[in-house]
Amino acid sequence: MNEINVLVVGIPHEMIQNWGWFMALGVGLGLLGIAALVRSVKATVISMSFFGWLLLIAAGIEIAQSFLVGKWAGFFLHLLAAILFGVTGALFVRRPVISAEVATVFMAMFFLMAGLFQLVSSLVIHLPGWGWQAANGIITSILGVLLLAEWPVSGLWVIGLFVGIDLVFYGLAWVALALDLRKM
Repeated sequence: MNEINVLVVGIPHEMIQNWGWFMALGVGLGLLGIAALVRSVKATVISMSFFGWLLLIAAGIEIAQSFLVGKWAGFFLHLLAAILFGVTGALFVRRPVISAEVATVFMAMFFLMAGLFQLVSSLVIHLPGWGWQAANGIITSILGVLLLAEWPVSGLWVIGLFVGIDLVFYGLAWVALALDLRKM
């Protein structure tokens, strides 16, 4: 009854041969993450501008898609999505600081509500390891409260900080993969 199934994954020889490229990618991402941590305000502005440009590109794709569907029922839905993406993207590109402040409020509210939900659900359901889930809910709620308490100033640095942390750990994951590949 305690049977464990293991998924065996074959690693291509090309990956093993090119472990150095994975190492370089990991180190590069880690350094970029450290730079984002040191310059979190600049990283926030760059992230919001980048996201704005992605939304503008998505708006162009949605406009093309709306004309491709023609008289099909999805025409107005695609056109509406294109307008929404375009307006939001333009606002993010023109006003990245204000966009970051608004996004931070949404993040803070999400953290607060998600943390409270995790806390209450862990106390009600009592799954195995429910204490860890409750602790995670408390920490997530505290993050939301801290972001709201420091808002709007937190909007200037928090997104850059989160992007930096993500890049550092993403880089570490690639370095770990490269080191494992080197051993093979």
